[in-house]
This record gives sequence, C-alpha cells and structure tokens, in this order.
Amino acid sequence: MDKKMVLGVSFGRKMGNTDVMIKTALMECEKAGYAVRFIRADDLDIRPCTGCISCVVGMTTGRGKGGCPIQDDFHILDEALMACDAVIVGSPTYVLSPTGRFKTVCDRIGPSHDITFRKATYDEGLAAGKPAEQLPDTRSFKKRVGALVSVGGAMTKNWLSFMLPTMYEFTMSMGIDVIDMHEYHGAMAFEHVLGNTAQMERMRQVGRHIAEALAAETEEERTRWRGEEEGVCPVCHCDMLTVSKDRRSVECPVCGIRGAFEVRDGRLEVRFSAAEQQRSRLHWDGKLEHSTEIKTQAVGPGQIPDLKALKAPYIGYAE
Repeated sequence: MDKKMVLGVSFGRKMGNTDVMIKTALMECEKAGYAVRFIRADDLDIRPCTGCISCVVGMTTGRGKGGCPIQDDFHILDEALMACDAVIVGSPTYVLSPTGRFKTVCDRIGPSHDITFRKATYDEGLAAGKPAEQLPDTRSFKKRVGALVSVGGAMTKNWLSFMLPTMYEFTMSMGIDVIDMHEYHGAMAFEHVLGNTAQMERMRQVGRHIAEALAAETEEERTRWRGEEEGVCPVCHCDMLTVSKDRRSVECPVCGIRGAFEVRDGRLEVRFSAAEQQRSRLHWDGKLEHSTEIKTQAVGPGQIPDLKALKAPYIGYAE
C-alpha cells in the first residue's frame, strides 16, 4: 500500500522563513512515516485567472470536467494537490495579507476545484455512460487535512490581520479540513526563524498534528481542531467578524455564517447556531448552497440582444 503523502506549499523566498517553517513541519511528517513533497509556488509559472469561467461552464453543461485552458505550470501544482492526503500552506505577509502569487493560485483553484461542482459533474457523467477520462478526477473527492501558516515581520500582530482568513481560500474549494493554523509575527526581531526556537518547535508541532490527523481512525478525530487558538468562530477558528448593516448580528467572513452576540462582563460573546455552523462554506452544505445558487440563477449569453452595440462606446476608451 502506498504511503499517504503530505504536500508543503510555500509562497515565500527560497530558504526564507516560510520555506524553512514548511519544511520543518514536513520533516515531522516524514518521521511519522509519511511521504512528503515540497513546492515553492514562485518557482512555477502560474498565470492569473482570466475569468473566462470555462471551468464552471464546462462542468455545469456536461461538456467539461473543470479543466483550465491556460497553458502554464499550474498542472504541476494541480497534480500534487490531487495526489496528496494533506497539505501545509505557508505565505509571508507583505501588506496585511498573503502574497499576490498566493491569490493568483487560489483564483485558479477556485470554482474549478469546487467539490460540489465536480461531484455533480462526475455523478451525472457516470449516469450518462461517459468514460472516466471525460469526468473529473476521482481524487478530487479524497478527504484531506491541512494546516495554514502565516509569517510577518511586523511586531504588531494586527499588521497580519487578513492573513489567516484569506489563506482559507486555498483549502476552501477542495473541502480540505484545516486542523491547525499558526501565525508568526515579529519575525524581524530575528535574523532568521532558525534562530527562534519557539517558532521552530511550533512548526514541528504542526507537522505532528498533521501526522496525527492522517492516522486518525474516526472522522471526528481526523477533523479535530488542534490549533493553539480557538478563535471566535467555532468552524474556521478565526477572530475576524463583520457587523450586519442593522448592527444586530455578526458574520464570520470566512465561513459566511451569521451569529448572535452580546457583551457580558465587558467581554464580547458570539454564538453561532448548529444550523449556521453546518452551512459554513468550509462544509459540503455551504459549498452546495453556493454552487446551486450559481447553477439556478446565473444567466447565459444572449440575454441582452444589443449588447455588442452597447459595448461599442467603451472599446478602446481612454486606453
């Protein structure tokens, strides 16, 4: 039987803090008996998504399986993601959030890898008698675990405020269960993370947590949260909240779920119902809600008969 494989993806500089932190976690996974692979995203030529939506249209019409027409190195990362059983993703912080390359990769994973789109396309194609090579890769439906790692030089933690919430974009579409995440701020106080023993040990712990999850015998144990911080949201464990326009509720911007709040003894208490937690976009129900919305409400071409004429004044304007 083949070993389960842990993929490490770094969006940092070669042998910089992020690279070394991800590799440290991978070394622990290897010690536990798992195969490992490391990819530095900046070594790949991955171009921006053009928004052509051919990936989604292909799946919803039954003419495609979620592939992208852009010819670049994305297929290398794609194959590694399909092959892996766990992924550890790390990115440095330049301005409050992950790198531009990180967002580019997430846009390319996005709808094309959404498991609800792919599963519906697979099931419908199978029922129609289509051959396997014309259907989405069955490895898309494999259960995976993941860990997120953000790295920032700023001494003040809120200069990394959008990091971990944004990093869920990498795991969201594929339904990867994040079981740990870590934020390293104040990195400029050390020449390199190799001189920060506490951070190095935390990354070894991340690796051990991934190994534990891969070895779990029950679904509850596999998906159990192992991070050091619980976070205000019980699903994604992030602390970021948005406030409703009427100021009567809050929402987790990662999960897209609404919660009730109150201030008790000077402390903000937020409660997300079981039903809301279930419809988190990190879960199947939340993703299915979104894909169904797109399938039933998105309109196709030809709805505006004079669209070409309407566009004419804008072609080449002020370019």
